[in-house]
Amino acid sequence: MSATRLPGTPRLLRALNDRAALELLLERGPLTRARLGELTGLSKVTASQLVERLEERGLVARVGEQAGGRGPNAQLYAVRPGSAHVVGVDVGPDRVVAACADITGAVIGRVEQSTRDTDDPVGVVHNAVVQAASSAQAQLSSVRRIVLGTPGLVDPGTGDITFAFNLPRWHSGLLAALRDDLHTPVVFENDVNLAAVAEAQSGAAQGLSDFVLVWVGAGVGLAIMLGGRLHHGSSGAAGEIGYLPVPGAPIPRDVSRRAKPAFQQLIGADSVRAVAREHGYPDADAAEAVRAAVAAGADGGPMLDELARRLALGVASTCVVLDPPLVVLAGEVGQAGGAALADRVQQEVAAITLVQPRVVPTGLTEEPILQGALRTALDAVRDEVFGSTVG
Repeated sequence: MSATRLPGTPRLLRALNDRAALELLLERGPLTRARLGELTGLSKVTASQLVERLEERGLVARVGEQAGGRGPNAQLYAVRPGSAHVVGVDVGPDRVVAACADITGAVIGRVEQSTRDTDDPVGVVHNAVVQAASSAQAQLSSVRRIVLGTPGLVDPGTGDITFAFNLPRWHSGLLAALRDDLHTPVVFENDVNLAAVAEAQSGAAQGLSDFVLVWVGAGVGLAIMLGGRLHHGSSGAAGEIGYLPVPGAPIPRDVSRRAKPAFQQLIGADSVRAVAREHGYPDADAAEAVRAAVAAGADGGPMLDELARRLALGVASTCVVLDPPLVVLAGEVGQAGGAALADRVQQEVAAITLVQPRVVPTGLTEEPILQGALRTALDAVRDEVFGSTVG
Protein backbone atom coordinates (compact mmCIF):
# COMPACT_ATOMS: atom_id res chain seq x y z
CA MET A 1 0.00 0.00 0.00
CA SER A 2 2.79 2.44 0.92
CA ALA A 3 4.57 1.83 -2.38
CA THR A 4 1.56 3.08 -4.32
CA ARG A 5 1.51 6.31 -2.29
CA LEU A 6 5.18 7.23 -2.46
CA PRO A 7 5.21 8.51 -6.07
CA GLY A 8 2.50 10.99 -5.14
CA THR A 9 4.30 12.41 -2.12
CA PRO A 10 6.58 14.96 -3.88
CA ARG A 11 3.64 16.04 -6.01
CA LEU A 12 1.52 16.64 -2.93
CA LEU A 13 4.29 18.55 -1.19
CA ARG A 14 4.73 20.79 -4.24
CA ALA A 15 1.02 21.51 -4.23
CA LEU A 16 1.03 22.38 -0.53
CA ASN A 17 4.09 24.60 -0.92
CA ASP A 18 2.60 26.34 -3.96
CA ARG A 19 -0.63 27.02 -2.14
CA ALA A 20 1.19 28.35 0.93
CA ALA A 21 3.31 30.63 -1.26
CA LEU A 22 0.29 31.99 -3.12
CA GLU A 23 -1.54 32.71 0.12
CA LEU A 24 1.52 34.56 1.44
CA LEU A 25 1.77 36.58 -1.73
CA LEU A 26 -1.88 37.55 -1.40
CA GLU A 27 -1.55 38.53 2.24
CA ARG A 28 1.95 40.03 2.33
CA GLY A 29 3.14 40.49 -1.24
CA PRO A 30 4.97 41.54 -3.22
CA LEU A 31 7.84 39.38 -1.97
CA THR A 32 11.27 38.36 -3.15
CA ARG A 33 12.17 34.72 -3.69
CA ALA A 34 14.41 34.85 -0.62
CA ARG A 35 11.69 36.30 1.59
CA LEU A 36 9.19 33.78 0.30
CA GLY A 37 11.63 31.04 1.20
CA GLU A 38 12.02 32.43 4.70
CA LEU A 39 8.27 32.64 5.28
CA THR A 40 7.58 29.15 3.95
CA GLY A 41 10.65 27.54 5.47
CA LEU A 42 11.87 26.39 2.07
CA SER A 43 15.44 26.45 0.87
CA LYS A 44 16.52 29.11 -1.63
CA VAL A 45 16.68 26.52 -4.41
CA THR A 46 13.23 25.11 -3.64
CA ALA A 47 11.73 28.59 -3.33
CA SER A 48 13.23 29.58 -6.69
CA GLN A 49 11.83 26.45 -8.32
CA LEU A 50 8.44 27.19 -6.77
CA VAL A 51 8.37 30.75 -8.14
CA GLU A 52 9.41 29.58 -11.59
CA ARG A 53 6.65 26.98 -11.53
CA LEU A 54 4.04 29.57 -10.57
CA GLU A 55 5.33 31.97 -13.22
CA GLU A 56 4.99 29.28 -15.87
CA ARG A 57 1.39 28.70 -14.78
CA GLY A 58 0.64 32.42 -15.12
CA LEU A 59 -0.23 32.79 -11.45
CA VAL A 60 2.57 35.12 -10.35
CA ALA A 61 4.46 37.88 -12.09
CA ARG A 62 7.46 40.11 -11.50
CA VAL A 63 6.26 43.49 -10.34
CA GLY A 64 9.45 45.32 -9.39
CA GLU A 65 12.81 45.14 -7.70
CA GLN A 66 14.08 45.48 -4.17
CA ALA A 67 17.44 47.10 -3.61
CA GLY A 68 19.73 45.18 -1.34
CA GLY A 69 23.39 45.19 -0.45
CA ARG A 70 25.96 43.88 -2.85
CA GLY A 71 24.94 42.28 -6.09
CA PRO A 72 21.91 42.82 -8.32
CA ASN A 73 18.55 43.94 -7.00
CA ALA A 74 16.16 41.16 -6.00
CA GLN A 75 13.04 40.65 -8.11
CA LEU A 76 9.67 41.21 -6.41
CA TYR A 77 6.79 38.85 -7.18
CA ALA A 78 3.04 39.12 -6.68
CA VAL A 79 -0.04 37.13 -7.59
CA ARG A 80 -1.07 38.10 -11.12
CA PRO A 81 -4.46 39.82 -10.66
CA GLY A 82 -5.78 38.84 -14.08
CA SER A 83 -5.22 35.11 -13.60
CA ALA A 84 -8.90 34.79 -12.67
CA HIS A 85 -11.95 36.92 -11.94
CA VAL A 86 -15.21 36.48 -10.05
CA VAL A 87 -18.53 38.30 -10.11
CA GLY A 88 -20.81 38.83 -7.12
CA VAL A 89 -24.43 39.83 -7.60
CA ASP A 90 -26.91 41.26 -5.09
CA VAL A 91 -30.44 40.74 -6.37
CA GLY A 92 -33.34 42.69 -4.90
CA PRO A 93 -36.95 43.29 -5.92
CA ASP A 94 -36.15 46.65 -7.57
CA ARG A 95 -32.49 46.50 -8.57
CA VAL A 96 -29.51 44.27 -9.17
CA VAL A 97 -25.93 45.21 -8.29
CA ALA A 98 -22.99 43.28 -9.74
CA ALA A 99 -19.30 43.67 -9.00
CA CYS A 100 -16.25 42.07 -10.58
CA ALA A 101 -13.12 41.31 -8.55
CA ASP A 102 -9.77 39.89 -9.60
CA ILE A 103 -8.21 36.95 -7.78
CA THR A 104 -6.47 39.26 -5.30
CA GLY A 105 -9.89 40.44 -4.12
CA ALA A 106 -9.64 43.93 -5.59
CA VAL A 107 -13.04 45.10 -6.87
CA ILE A 108 -12.37 46.52 -10.31
CA GLY A 109 -15.82 46.82 -11.86
CA ARG A 110 -19.35 47.53 -10.64
CA VAL A 111 -22.77 48.13 -12.20
CA GLU A 112 -26.24 48.76 -10.85
CA GLN A 113 -29.43 48.23 -12.81
CA SER A 114 -33.14 48.60 -12.20
CA THR A 115 -35.27 45.46 -12.47
CA ARG A 116 -38.62 47.19 -12.43
CA ASP A 117 -39.18 47.11 -16.19
CA THR A 118 -38.34 43.47 -16.88
CA ASP A 119 -39.68 40.05 -16.03
CA ASP A 120 -36.70 38.15 -17.45
CA PRO A 121 -34.35 37.12 -14.60
CA VAL A 122 -31.88 35.44 -16.97
CA GLY A 123 -31.58 38.61 -19.03
CA VAL A 124 -31.20 40.75 -15.92
CA VAL A 125 -28.34 38.66 -14.53
CA HIS A 126 -26.71 38.25 -17.95
CA ASN A 127 -26.60 41.99 -18.54
CA ALA A 128 -25.34 42.73 -15.03
CA VAL A 129 -22.56 40.14 -15.19
CA VAL A 130 -21.42 41.11 -18.67
CA GLN A 131 -21.40 44.82 -17.84
CA ALA A 132 -19.58 44.26 -14.53
CA ALA A 133 -16.86 42.27 -16.31
CA SER A 134 -16.70 44.83 -19.10
CA SER A 135 -16.33 47.71 -16.64
CA ALA A 136 -13.44 45.78 -15.10
CA GLN A 137 -11.89 45.27 -18.56
CA ALA A 138 -12.02 41.53 -17.90
CA GLN A 139 -12.88 38.92 -20.49
CA LEU A 140 -16.00 36.98 -19.58
CA SER A 141 -14.00 33.80 -20.17
CA SER A 142 -11.74 34.76 -17.24
CA VAL A 143 -14.72 34.89 -14.85
CA ARG A 144 -14.44 31.59 -13.02
CA ARG A 145 -17.48 31.87 -10.75
CA ILE A 146 -20.60 33.97 -10.25
CA VAL A 147 -22.32 34.06 -6.85
CA LEU A 148 -25.78 35.57 -6.59
CA GLY A 149 -27.29 36.68 -3.30
CA THR A 150 -31.05 36.40 -3.30
CA PRO A 151 -33.81 36.53 -0.70
CA GLY A 152 -35.59 33.27 -0.04
CA LEU A 153 -34.75 29.58 0.03
CA VAL A 154 -31.94 27.87 -1.84
CA ASP A 155 -32.16 24.06 -2.01
CA PRO A 156 -28.90 22.65 -0.54
CA GLY A 157 -29.20 19.60 -2.77
CA THR A 158 -29.78 21.21 -6.15
CA GLY A 159 -28.49 24.74 -5.48
CA ASP A 160 -31.65 26.11 -7.09
CA ILE A 161 -34.06 28.69 -5.73
CA THR A 162 -37.18 27.09 -4.32
CA PHE A 163 -38.91 30.18 -2.98
CA ALA A 164 -38.26 33.93 -3.02
CA PHE A 165 -41.02 36.03 -1.50
CA ASN A 166 -40.06 39.31 -3.19
CA LEU A 167 -38.96 37.75 -6.48
CA PRO A 168 -41.92 35.74 -7.79
CA ARG A 169 -40.31 35.14 -11.20
CA TRP A 170 -37.21 33.57 -9.65
CA HIS A 171 -38.00 29.89 -9.58
CA SER A 172 -36.65 26.37 -9.78
CA GLY A 173 -34.82 25.78 -13.05
CA LEU A 174 -33.30 29.25 -13.12
CA LEU A 175 -29.86 28.00 -12.05
CA ALA A 176 -29.50 25.72 -15.07
CA ALA A 177 -30.76 28.47 -17.37
CA LEU A 178 -28.14 30.90 -16.06
CA ARG A 179 -25.31 28.37 -16.32
CA ASP A 180 -26.31 27.59 -19.92
CA ASP A 181 -26.49 31.29 -20.73
CA LEU A 182 -23.23 32.39 -19.11
CA HIS A 183 -21.16 29.21 -19.62
CA THR A 184 -19.71 29.78 -16.16
CA PRO A 185 -20.30 28.19 -12.75
CA VAL A 186 -23.18 30.04 -11.11
CA VAL A 187 -24.10 29.68 -7.44
CA PHE A 188 -27.15 30.94 -5.57
CA GLU A 189 -26.90 31.78 -1.86
CA ASN A 190 -29.35 33.35 0.54
CA ASP A 191 -28.62 37.06 0.88
CA VAL A 192 -28.52 37.11 4.69
CA ASN A 193 -26.09 34.19 4.68
CA LEU A 194 -23.79 36.19 2.42
CA ALA A 195 -24.00 39.16 4.78
CA ALA A 196 -22.78 36.84 7.55
CA VAL A 197 -19.85 35.72 5.38
CA ALA A 198 -18.85 39.36 4.96
CA GLU A 199 -19.32 40.03 8.68
CA ALA A 200 -16.98 37.14 9.51
CA GLN A 201 -14.41 38.36 7.02
CA SER A 202 -14.23 42.04 7.85
CA GLY A 203 -17.06 43.02 10.18
CA ALA A 204 -18.17 42.56 13.78
CA ALA A 205 -17.68 38.77 13.79
CA GLN A 206 -14.02 38.63 12.76
CA GLY A 207 -12.17 35.83 14.52
CA LEU A 208 -15.33 34.00 15.60
CA SER A 209 -16.35 30.62 14.22
CA ASP A 210 -19.76 30.62 15.92
CA PHE A 211 -22.25 33.50 15.73
CA VAL A 212 -25.65 34.43 14.34
CA LEU A 213 -26.60 37.45 12.29
CA VAL A 214 -30.12 38.86 12.50
CA TRP A 215 -31.15 40.95 9.51
CA VAL A 216 -33.88 43.52 10.06
CA GLY A 217 -34.97 45.52 7.06
CA ALA A 218 -37.86 45.20 4.65
CA GLY A 219 -37.72 41.54 5.63
CA VAL A 220 -36.38 39.64 8.59
CA GLY A 221 -33.75 36.93 8.29
CA LEU A 222 -31.15 34.97 10.21
CA ALA A 223 -27.78 33.53 9.25
CA ILE A 224 -26.21 30.81 11.39
CA MET A 225 -22.45 30.33 11.41
CA LEU A 226 -21.28 27.20 13.24
CA GLY A 227 -17.69 26.06 13.24
CA GLY A 228 -16.88 28.67 10.62
CA ARG A 229 -19.46 27.26 8.20
CA LEU A 230 -22.93 28.42 7.27
CA HIS A 231 -25.72 26.17 8.48
CA HIS A 232 -28.41 25.82 5.81
CA GLY A 233 -30.62 23.05 7.19
CA SER A 234 -31.99 20.08 5.27
CA SER A 235 -34.19 22.19 2.98
CA GLY A 236 -32.32 25.51 3.05
CA ALA A 237 -34.86 27.03 5.43
CA ALA A 238 -32.53 27.43 8.41
CA GLY A 239 -32.67 31.07 9.36
CA GLU A 240 -36.16 31.87 8.10
CA ILE A 241 -36.74 33.60 11.41
CA GLY A 242 -39.67 35.59 10.09
CA TYR A 243 -41.76 32.45 10.46
CA LEU A 244 -41.19 32.16 14.22
CA PRO A 245 -44.59 31.89 15.95
CA VAL A 246 -44.09 34.62 18.54
CA PRO A 247 -46.58 36.33 20.88
CA GLY A 248 -47.92 39.68 19.85
CA ALA A 249 -48.80 38.84 16.25
CA PRO A 250 -51.36 36.58 14.55
CA ILE A 251 -49.97 33.25 13.39
CA PRO A 252 -51.08 32.42 9.84
CA ARG A 253 -52.25 28.82 9.60
CA ASP A 254 -52.65 28.43 5.85
CA VAL A 255 -49.88 26.74 3.91
CA SER A 256 -49.44 29.62 1.49
CA ARG A 257 -45.99 31.10 1.87
CA ARG A 258 -47.34 34.43 0.64
CA ALA A 259 -48.98 35.08 4.03
CA LYS A 260 -46.89 37.42 6.17
CA PRO A 261 -45.59 35.31 9.08
CA ALA A 262 -45.75 36.23 12.77
CA PHE A 263 -42.27 37.55 13.59
CA GLN A 264 -42.16 39.41 10.27
CA GLN A 265 -45.39 41.14 11.29
CA LEU A 266 -43.84 42.11 14.60
CA ILE A 267 -40.49 43.59 13.54
CA GLY A 268 -40.41 43.98 9.74
CA ALA A 269 -40.04 47.45 8.22
CA ASP A 270 -43.81 48.03 8.06
CA SER A 271 -44.11 47.35 11.79
CA VAL A 272 -41.11 49.52 12.59
CA ARG A 273 -42.79 52.38 10.72
CA ALA A 274 -45.99 51.81 12.70
CA VAL A 275 -44.05 51.94 15.98
CA ALA A 276 -42.30 55.08 14.76
CA ARG A 277 -45.62 56.80 14.06
CA GLU A 278 -46.80 55.99 17.58
CA HIS A 279 -43.68 57.66 18.97
CA GLY A 280 -43.80 60.85 16.92
CA TYR A 281 -41.96 59.96 13.70
CA PRO A 282 -44.85 59.90 11.22
CA ASP A 283 -43.12 60.53 7.90
CA ALA A 284 -39.83 58.66 8.11
CA ASP A 285 -39.09 55.24 6.66
CA ALA A 286 -38.04 52.49 9.07
CA ALA A 287 -34.29 53.13 9.09
CA GLU A 288 -34.68 56.91 9.16
CA ALA A 289 -37.05 56.68 12.12
CA VAL A 290 -34.65 54.49 14.06
CA ARG A 291 -31.74 56.84 13.35
CA ALA A 292 -33.88 59.75 14.51
CA ALA A 293 -34.75 57.94 17.74
CA VAL A 294 -31.08 57.19 18.40
CA ALA A 295 -30.15 60.82 17.73
CA ALA A 296 -32.90 62.00 20.09
CA GLY A 297 -31.16 60.38 23.05
CA ALA A 298 -33.45 59.90 26.04
CA ASP A 299 -36.45 61.14 24.05
CA GLY A 300 -36.01 58.29 21.59
CA GLY A 301 -35.59 55.70 24.33
CA PRO A 302 -39.23 54.54 24.50
CA MET A 303 -39.30 53.74 20.78
CA LEU A 304 -36.01 51.85 20.93
CA ASP A 305 -37.21 49.99 24.03
CA GLU A 306 -40.30 48.81 22.16
CA LEU A 307 -38.32 47.69 19.14
CA ALA A 308 -35.85 45.88 21.39
CA ARG A 309 -38.64 44.03 23.20
CA ARG A 310 -40.02 42.83 19.88
CA LEU A 311 -36.67 41.95 18.37
CA ALA A 312 -35.57 40.12 21.51
CA LEU A 313 -38.38 37.58 21.08
CA GLY A 314 -36.76 36.29 17.90
CA VAL A 315 -33.19 36.64 19.16
CA ALA A 316 -34.00 34.82 22.41
CA SER A 317 -35.77 31.99 20.57
CA THR A 318 -32.68 31.53 18.41
CA CYS A 319 -30.20 31.77 21.25
CA VAL A 320 -31.81 29.24 23.58
CA VAL A 321 -31.42 26.68 20.79
CA LEU A 322 -27.98 27.60 19.42
CA ASP A 323 -26.42 29.44 22.39
CA PRO A 324 -24.06 31.54 20.23
CA PRO A 325 -21.51 33.84 21.86
CA LEU A 326 -22.38 36.70 19.51
CA VAL A 327 -25.46 38.11 17.79
CA VAL A 328 -24.92 40.69 15.05
CA LEU A 329 -27.79 43.04 14.18
CA ALA A 330 -27.68 43.95 10.50
CA GLY A 331 -29.95 45.17 7.73
CA GLU A 332 -31.19 48.72 7.40
CA VAL A 333 -32.89 48.78 10.79
CA GLY A 334 -30.18 46.88 12.64
CA GLN A 335 -27.50 49.17 11.27
CA ALA A 336 -29.51 52.31 11.99
CA GLY A 337 -30.09 51.24 15.61
CA GLY A 338 -26.38 50.90 16.26
CA ALA A 339 -25.20 50.21 19.78
CA ALA A 340 -28.26 51.89 21.30
CA LEU A 341 -30.58 49.21 19.92
CA ALA A 342 -28.10 46.33 20.25
CA ASP A 343 -27.50 47.05 23.95
CA ARG A 344 -31.23 47.08 24.63
CA VAL A 345 -31.72 43.78 22.81
CA GLN A 346 -28.86 42.23 24.78
CA GLN A 347 -30.40 43.32 28.07
CA GLU A 348 -33.84 42.08 27.09
CA VAL A 349 -32.59 38.68 25.95
CA ALA A 350 -30.67 38.23 29.20
CA ALA A 351 -33.81 39.19 31.14
CA ILE A 352 -36.09 36.59 29.53
CA THR A 353 -33.75 33.63 28.96
CA LEU A 354 -30.85 31.78 30.59
CA VAL A 355 -28.46 32.71 27.79
CA GLN A 356 -26.54 35.98 27.64
CA PRO A 357 -25.05 36.45 24.17
CA ARG A 358 -23.22 39.62 23.29
CA VAL A 359 -25.36 41.64 20.87
CA VAL A 360 -23.60 44.13 18.60
CA PRO A 361 -24.47 46.17 15.51
CA THR A 362 -22.98 45.26 12.16
CA GLY A 363 -19.43 46.34 11.53
CA LEU A 364 -20.10 46.85 7.83
CA THR A 365 -21.52 49.97 6.28
CA GLU A 366 -21.60 49.25 2.55
CA GLU A 367 -23.15 46.41 0.55
CA PRO A 368 -22.56 43.45 2.87
CA ILE A 369 -24.47 41.04 0.61
CA LEU A 370 -22.31 41.95 -2.36
CA GLN A 371 -19.17 41.69 -0.24
CA GLY A 372 -20.23 38.23 0.91
CA ALA A 373 -20.96 37.11 -2.63
CA LEU A 374 -17.50 38.18 -3.79
CA ARG A 375 -15.81 36.52 -0.81
CA THR A 376 -17.69 33.26 -1.39
CA ALA A 377 -16.75 33.28 -5.07
CA LEU A 378 -13.11 34.14 -4.33
CA ASP A 379 -12.72 31.35 -1.77
CA ALA A 380 -13.98 28.78 -4.28
CA VAL A 381 -11.95 30.08 -7.21
CA ARG A 382 -8.74 30.33 -5.21
CA ASP A 383 -9.20 26.70 -4.23
CA GLU A 384 -9.63 25.80 -7.88
CA VAL A 385 -6.85 27.94 -9.31
CA PHE A 386 -4.31 27.53 -6.53
CA GLY A 387 -5.10 23.84 -6.27
CA SER A 388 -4.39 23.37 -9.98
CA THR A 389 -0.70 24.17 -9.59
CA VAL A 390 0.30 20.55 -9.23
CA GLY A 391 2.14 19.39 -12.30
